[in-house]
Amino acid sequence: MSTATGTPGRTDDRAPAAPPPTGPSRRLLRLWPAAVLLVLAVAPYSAMPVPGLLDGPLGSAGSLQLLATCLLFGALATGYDLLLGRTGLLSFGHALYFAAGSYATNMFLLEAGLPFPLAALLGLCSGIALALVLGSVSLRVTGIGFSMVTLAFAQAGSILVSRNPGGFTGGEEGRAAPADLLPSWLVGIDNTANLYWIALAYLVLTLGVVHRAVHSPTGRVWEGIKENERRVEVLGLKPYGFKLTAFVVAGALAALGGIVHLLLTGGSTPQTTTSDFTLSLLVMVVLGGSGTRWGPMVGGILYTWADHRLGDLAGSGAVAGLPAVLRVPLSQPLFLLGVLFVAVVHLLPGGLARLPSRPAAWRRSRTGQVPPRKENGNP
Repeated sequence: MSTATGTPGRTDDRAPAAPPPTGPSRRLLRLWPAAVLLVLAVAPYSAMPVPGLLDGPLGSAGSLQLLATCLLFGALATGYDLLLGRTGLLSFGHALYFAAGSYATNMFLLEAGLPFPLAALLGLCSGIALALVLGSVSLRVTGIGFSMVTLAFAQAGSILVSRNPGGFTGGEEGRAAPADLLPSWLVGIDNTANLYWIALAYLVLTLGVVHRAVHSPTGRVWEGIKENERRVEVLGLKPYGFKLTAFVVAGALAALGGIVHLLLTGGSTPQTTTSDFTLSLLVMVVLGGSGTRWGPMVGGILYTWADHRLGDLAGSGAVAGLPAVLRVPLSQPLFLLGVLFVAVVHLLPGGLARLPSRPAAWRRSRTGQVPPRKENGNP
């Protein structure tokens, strides 16, 4: 039994902790993910216009294509955060496994003429095998050394793809997926809704795998490794095996995402092999909130949407009619994304996932209240 103690003769003016929601409020908090999933699942059946967010009605092919891409990268950022936010591993080569899933599946289709389900399975296995081999080498070093080794592997993979060995990768042009070898319900504008549902299923699967892994005994060891790897070693555990597990699971999710991307874009592109692609994932995770349940997903969706929509804004007539001092920077989508990222990082430390707690923190700062302490004395 613990008792609260304080300085004699002084009244403790700390605000009491807010009680957790109970009853209907708690049930609503538990049900909101299911409600959002239901809305996303029925989106293709809706003709509701969303001005400013989408160019056409919600269920139009163009809108579904953009939404599917957003969901894909929301899932990919969530899988990447398994390394960065959960295990403390800063990898600059995550794009390599995404590209492996896409290119390997495409090559099994084009070169071997395999049916898509078998080609996708072999493409996924190829990504997992690559993550296992490269992860076992990269994790021999720690800290910045690990980041540099993964960057070197990513650069080597990008150069290999651009050199087009044996004509398998298509070089800088990439390779289109053979429409005649894909299931008919995945080809054509009329089937955009099916691709959208596949992207949504990939997001749900990724969230489920990450949530289950993080709350498993292995996930608790990942948390310990992130906080203090030496302490984990003192407890008699081998961090290397646990880190390799996280690396392979994240690589497998990335490879699966590459297969979904192959379907959405109709081909494999060399841009997905570059370290810039991984840096985009890093920005998504930081934007949404690293190490949180929903933050990386929100960051990936918002970043991808902004990347597409700000590109349209930069090329619009409204920007073209501005004075040169405004037109030049605003006509660069990367400049607009950079400003958005800096603003969020500066105004919302911890990412968008911390946004719901900001009003309470702001009220405490206005009233001079101190956040309540835990019973063990830690803030």
